Amino acid sequence: MSLGRFSRRVRAPACCSWARRPARAHTSGRPFTDPSGVRLREWLGLDEATFYDAGRVALLPAGFCYPGTNPKGGDLPPRPECAPHWHPRLRPLLTGIGLTVLVGQYAHAIYLPNRRAAAGPGAAPSLGAADPSAPRRKATVTETVAAWRDFLPDFLPAPHPSWRVNGWLARNPWFEAELVPELQRRVRALIG
Repeated sequence: MSLGRFSRRVRAPACCSWARRPARAHTSGRPFTDPSGVRLREWLGLDEATFYDAGRVALLPAGFCYPGTNPKGGDLPPRPECAPHWHPRLRPLLTGIGLTVLVGQYAHAIYLPNRRAAAGPGAAPSLGAADPSAPRRKATVTETVAAWRDFLPDFLPAPHPSWRVNGWLARNPWFEAELVPELQRRVRALIG
């Protein structure tokens, strides 16, 4: 996704935010053009054309560049300065957002305040930290996703849909039994 997509206001009822552009998306210019994208679209209940329709779904990564490969495997996390710099500038251009699906721990960290007080020592900065009454991100991705109802109607946290989530899904069957049907219902209601 290029920043040029945000040169004008984009009206979309749903928004997906995730960590960063992985290598394949960096090369193709489109996020989620891999098996994780297939899984994410299944969770959302959307076909590929609808998912990539900017008038229906806004796609906003935490990082706009590929951060490189981690020597231990996988991609490096998004650069820490990217989301705090760009998201406050870009979110006002996204009008009509009824739900933001936060895909993975880095998106959770951007929009859900740290479980400690936002101004407290050791608190990670968050775009949601300005509202002291906002529900707090939990200690783990599992705890945060399990508390998904606390973040509605604006946000719905989810794990990242990569192959690494297979074991997590097996240990947390409630995700596909409870959260996914509600996510699909909300997306259908917003997008039609």
